[in-house]
Amino acid sequence: MLEKPTEINTKFWEIFSKQDRQKIEEFKVYMDKFAVNFNLYKDGNFVEQSLPFDVIPRIISKQEFSKIEKGLVQRVTALNLFLEDLYTDAKIVKDGIVPKEFIENAEGYLKEFVGFSPSKKIRAHINGIDLVKDSKDDEWVILEDNLRVPSGSSYPLSVRNTYRKIYPEFFENFKIEPIQSYPKFITDAMNYVNTGGINVLLTPGRFNSAYYEHSYLAEKIGAQLVRAHELVVIDKKVYFKNYNGQKILVGSIYRRLDDDFIDPKFFNPESLIGVPGLVEAYLSGNVALMNAIGNGVADDKGIYYFVPKMIKYYLNEEPILKNAPTYLPYFKDDMDYVMKNMEKLVIKDVAEAGGYGVLFGHSMSALQIEDLKVTIKANPRRFIAQELIQFYDEKCYLNNELKDRKADFRAYVVAGEDVKVWNCGLTRYALEEGNFLVNSSQGGGFKDTWVMEL
Repeated sequence: MLEKPTEINTKFWEIFSKQDRQKIEEFKVYMDKFAVNFNLYKDGNFVEQSLPFDVIPRIISKQEFSKIEKGLVQRVTALNLFLEDLYTDAKIVKDGIVPKEFIENAEGYLKEFVGFSPSKKIRAHINGIDLVKDSKDDEWVILEDNLRVPSGSSYPLSVRNTYRKIYPEFFENFKIEPIQSYPKFITDAMNYVNTGGINVLLTPGRFNSAYYEHSYLAEKIGAQLVRAHELVVIDKKVYFKNYNGQKILVGSIYRRLDDDFIDPKFFNPESLIGVPGLVEAYLSGNVALMNAIGNGVADDKGIYYFVPKMIKYYLNEEPILKNAPTYLPYFKDDMDYVMKNMEKLVIKDVAEAGGYGVLFGHSMSALQIEDLKVTIKANPRRFIAQELIQFYDEKCYLNNELKDRKADFRAYVVAGEDVKVWNCGLTRYALEEGNFLVNSSQGGGFKDTWVMEL
């Protein structure tokens, strides 16, 4: 189902219908020329490919985005307070808001970091919050929080200038919000938590699925793009080794690799992409990491259930943006509901990401559902269940035809001295009709998002 047309949508289609379709090919040439890609691993093979891009933007009114912005500032503020509390006093657990067992069994919870506060007590600096717009009540709903290594912001940044060149008519006729502020948000946040030294962006290397983004953002935020072998830890301080062997002190690291691989001395000893001794420097307060180690506990889909409670607990406010209706089989009443209604629910493995570990009850056989019930009963903490949100489709230009496809929206929120929401984001769409999985890692595409006055 598509949203009801507005005056601005009607005007957009009037202009688009008059455009030469050859311009779409110009976009494809740009995407290939500048290697705007999202690489995938399929069947054990590395596949380097352009990220599918749709030329038709998602349009969100400035008034509507204002509510999204307020809700996201509220949510990320609460999540940062939760993470800092959890790893220090754990008052939210002691007060019974979040069960202790739920925390201790979260895969991303790292007991080794209890008692440590990072620079300025900020843990979730760069956040990717996934939302959909529910066609039932026309309201935005939050599906997931991504507080570890969220990706995707480079793609709308990359195409916006090209959009202006190829389709200047839209920017002459519409009041589209400029989006070049995002790199400055990151730079300001890095400078705010910097412990003394340069800013760097740590990448696993070009075989990472988001390497294009790593190199692009490093340039835009003015940070040195580095791999593990270019950093060295001496006396619990991190240094960048430049081309002539000079060692330059590092004060802030925007890391684009997971906790398990960041330091082979502390985590996985077989990691070749981590920096030996980095955790020790971090715990000594000699370098800031964006995002903090241990944030995975807040990415846990089971913890997601408690975020509205966190907002009330830490801020004494009602949530501005809702969660999707969610059930935890961990609780008896929720377990009973899930067992009776599995055919209409979405079942998610709490530790998975990128669209993996998601099962749709309506597409499963009776035998598969019975098997899943047995699995959930054996390990209720491992799963959540959600009502299937019938979120809106977006018009997509696919194979020279207009098609309706499911689309979500990843908003980017940066926490530094204050919390800022980027007035753009990543609209992701499914390539197949009726598919609710839009993640890039599942082969989905993306489109630009225009926040504009009506």
